[in-house]
Amino acid sequence: MFNTTLASAILEQFMAEMQTTGDIARTMPSGYTPAWAEQKWFSLFEGRNEAITFGIIAFVVHQVVYYGRYLPYAICDYIPAMRKYKLQPDKEISDKQWWKCVRSLLVSQIFVQLPMMMFFLPAAKMIGFECSAPFPAWLRVAFQVCVFFAIEDFYHYWAHRLFHYGIFYKRIHKVHHEYTAPFGIAAEYAHPLETAILGQGTIAGPLFFNYFIEQVHITTMLIWIAARLWQTVEAHCGYDFPWSASHWLPFWAGASHHDYHHMAFVDNFASTFRWWDRIFGTDNRYQAYEARRLQKAKTE
Repeated sequence: MFNTTLASAILEQFMAEMQTTGDIARTMPSGYTPAWAEQKWFSLFEGRNEAITFGIIAFVVHQVVYYGRYLPYAICDYIPAMRKYKLQPDKEISDKQWWKCVRSLLVSQIFVQLPMMMFFLPAAKMIGFECSAPFPAWLRVAFQVCVFFAIEDFYHYWAHRLFHYGIFYKRIHKVHHEYTAPFGIAAEYAHPLETAILGQGTIAGPLFFNYFIEQVHITTMLIWIAARLWQTVEAHCGYDFPWSASHWLPFWAGASHHDYHHMAFVDNFASTFRWWDRIFGTDNRYQAYEARRLQKAKTE
C-alpha cells in the first residue's frame, strides 16, 4: 500500500530544500580555511536560492562543454584535408538540417534539461550528497567518474536496445535516427521522452552510487556531466582520427562504433564502452563492416 504519510514528508523536505538560501558559514567546517576555488564556488551560492543557482551553473557548464566540444569538429568540416577522416564522406548535412537540429536542441535544453537541473540539488542533498567544504581529492573524483561511466554505459545499453523495439522506436527513438550521418551536436537531438529516460543513466547513476557505495560531492557531479558530454559529442562527431581514443583504448567505443549504429540503424547500443555489445553479440555486423572499412582506408 502506498504510504501517503511518507510521500508527504518526502515532498515537504524536497520543497524545503528547493527554498534553501546559500550560507557560506554553513558550508565551512569550524576553523577551516578554504582554498581559492572553494571560496569562489561557495560565494556563488551566498544569499541566493541554492537549487536555482546550481541549476544555472549546471546549465552553463552543459552549454559551454557541449557546444565547445563540437566546435573543433565544425571547423574540420571546412578543412578539405580533414575530409579523409570522415566516416561517411559521401553524406552532407545541409544548412536547413543543421539549423533544425540546433533549434530542437535549444528547446530541449531549456524546457526539458534545465528543469531537471533545477531539481537535482534538492534531490541530491536528500540522498546524502556532500555539498560542503572541503572539495574531494582528484583521485577520488577520477575514480567516481570512471564508475559513473560504467553505470551509465550499462543502463544506456539496455535502455537503448529497448528503444529499438516496435512502438518505442517508431514513436520515440526514430527522431534521433533522423541523421544517418551524425555530427557532434546531434548527440542530444532526440524526442523529449528519450532525453528524459536516457538522461536517467547520467543522473541516477551518481545518486545510487552515493546511496549504496560512498558519498559523492556535488562538484564531482558537474565534472561527471562535463566528461559525459565530452564523450557523447565525440561519439557523434562523424570523424575517426588517428589520435581518437578508440585507437589507444580498445574498449572505448568512439565515433566509428556509434556512427555505424546511425548508418545501419542496428547494433552498437552502448554509449561509451564496447564490452556489452561484444558480450551480447550486438556488434558482429559492425566488426565485419569496420574490418572492410579499415582495409579500404589502407589501400587508398
